[in-house]
Amino acid sequence: MAFNDDNPSSITTRKRKFEEKDSCFLSNFFSMEDLNQDVLERILSWLPTSTFFRLTSVCKRWKSVADSESFKLACSDIPSRDPWFFMVDPQLNRMVVFDSAEKTWKRLNQPTLLKKSPNHNSMPVAASGGLICFRNLAGDFILCNPVSGSCSQVPLLDSPLQNQNLHAIVMNNNKITLVFGELPKLSFKVYNSNTNLWEEEIELQQFKDENSVTDNEDNAVYFLSKAGNVVATNMQRSPCKQYSSVITTNQNGEEIVYFLSSTGKVVSCNLNTKTFFEFPRLLPVFCEYSIDVVECRGKMFVVLLSEFFESASLRVWSYDEASRAWLQIAAMPPALSHCWYGKKVDINCVGAGDQILICLNYAEVFSYVVCDLVSNDWIELPKCCVDGKAVDFMSAFSFEPRIEALV
Repeated sequence: MAFNDDNPSSITTRKRKFEEKDSCFLSNFFSMEDLNQDVLERILSWLPTSTFFRLTSVCKRWKSVADSESFKLACSDIPSRDPWFFMVDPQLNRMVVFDSAEKTWKRLNQPTLLKKSPNHNSMPVAASGGLICFRNLAGDFILCNPVSGSCSQVPLLDSPLQNQNLHAIVMNNNKITLVFGELPKLSFKVYNSNTNLWEEEIELQQFKDENSVTDNEDNAVYFLSKAGNVVATNMQRSPCKQYSSVITTNQNGEEIVYFLSSTGKVVSCNLNTKTFFEFPRLLPVFCEYSIDVVECRGKMFVVLLSEFFESASLRVWSYDEASRAWLQIAAMPPALSHCWYGKKVDINCVGAGDQILICLNYAEVFSYVVCDLVSNDWIELPKCCVDGKAVDFMSAFSFEPRIEALV
């Protein structure tokens, strides 16, 4: 028989001795103050972005880290950060974000350049990486890092282009792409931040799929909204989302811009082949609905709120190239969607990873819901309160909060 002296009492005694030695070692040889600046910066760079604002109040050394260019370089090495959802109120007076990591709302100060720009009611129109693109009433574009507050104005467009019918504004890889014109005559123009120049205008040719079924029910009735925008009676749209559009990159490395036409059709523009294609309509033209396009994991989805059999239904759709048809991906539980029946709700959506944030707005009633496309879970976010009162926000854009993102 083997001899074993590991009885419970001896094990406990030795464990306590080891813990005491470890504690002594850590206290004597592992102090944050003993770390050199480079190591300290690399450790702090892994903190959530929201904590960066508190670094300056910890101590003088940590304040020097927050102001260090090498710290920003260390932050740029972090592969990804949990997204923030950027929101503005209908009057464009407040800028807030929903921090998906901490599940809290945070108010942001409006950058000085946005306040000083002509007709300074600047509206967010696109986002990519750590930057958001704003457009003011004069038609000027401003790039902004909402975390650092830094801004820069994009060179002005040619005067003739200012009066063009603008359909889509997207950002990708330090570029701003505009799609404009009157269907079926569309063009696009790209601003390259590396050269700080607008590139030449390029025309798009319509791609017609002979195997797809086309509809001729584009005779929608139009009217002027209170904001002075021409909209179709069959589709509710918020003025803050009049340039609802996304950009994706397909398996061939081609960049494709998706936007909603004035009649509610989804239009795709392949920037590499210089062609555009109109997808088949999801609902007949006489149906009343609210619709938006989002991008998740490099794929385009459509979120649609409609009414059927005296109930409201909110569903997420994806277009299947093989069957040339729209397929349902997810659906809001009826217990959540039915309360919006008969209210002519406007939805504004944004994708981030496998999630879609959906803003539902109607008069004084509003709600923010996150849909997980993988689990099909639907979670209502808490209201954002200012001075004890819930505030309505819309025009959501997702971005990675990065203090190092340059404009």
